[in-house]
Amino acid sequence: MDVLGIDIGGSGIKAAPVDVTAGTLSAERVKVATPRPARPQPIADAVAALVAGFGWTGPAGITFPGVVVSGVAHSAANLDPAWLGLDAAALFGGETGLPVTVLNDADAAGLAEMRFGAGRGELGTVLMLTFGTGSALFTHGQLVPNTEFGHIEIHGEDAEKRASEHAREVHDLTWAKWSGRVEEYLHRMEALISPDLFIIGGGISRRSDKFIPRLTGLRARVLPAALHNDAGIVGAAMAAAG
Repeated sequence: MDVLGIDIGGSGIKAAPVDVTAGTLSAERVKVATPRPARPQPIADAVAALVAGFGWTGPAGITFPGVVVSGVAHSAANLDPAWLGLDAAALFGGETGLPVTVLNDADAAGLAEMRFGAGRGELGTVLMLTFGTGSALFTHGQLVPNTEFGHIEIHGEDAEKRASEHAREVHDLTWAKWSGRVEEYLHRMEALISPDLFIIGGGISRRSDKFIPRLTGLRARVLPAALHNDAGIVGAAMAAAG
């Protein structure tokens, strides 16, 4: 069964049909720049154009970079404040003419990793962290939606910003120094929720050999995400498939 997955980010919007039984893209991914300013209507127009480009007529899943409750956006850190309190599902559904499901972007990535990736078969507490995007928490395989652990403060900064790839590049940090920031963040999460497994997602997961072996002081296991930047698209489609 194929379902269209659309992943809205602060800089780009990606889309592809997904075989939700296999967790793989059924066609080449298409990406467009996120409109600026990132207000609701221009983004809805971009989503509708992606849908039209695929000639899609079935259900679609759409990720959103913020807290989403019953289709309504309750935060939008990387988009325009006009999203706050907006029924995003109604907006996207109206513009595309499709039945749509809207969920938090990190939650979508986590759903994909738990079914098809690094978290497959894990029944304990699993925390996926996509530095710069957010967090997804699972216990006994069930999602606890809309966690925002990236905003936990460490040394006066959001934890995920201190440990982001952007911070590593801007401050010209060595892998050893940057890994120290990551380990400090993970230690804080161990103190709060005692996960059995951390999954590190986002683009940095492709370079996991540079930092995961340096994370030696943790109780939990640490694994890189397996689906990399396709995880949000796959998870969005999974959510729409039900």
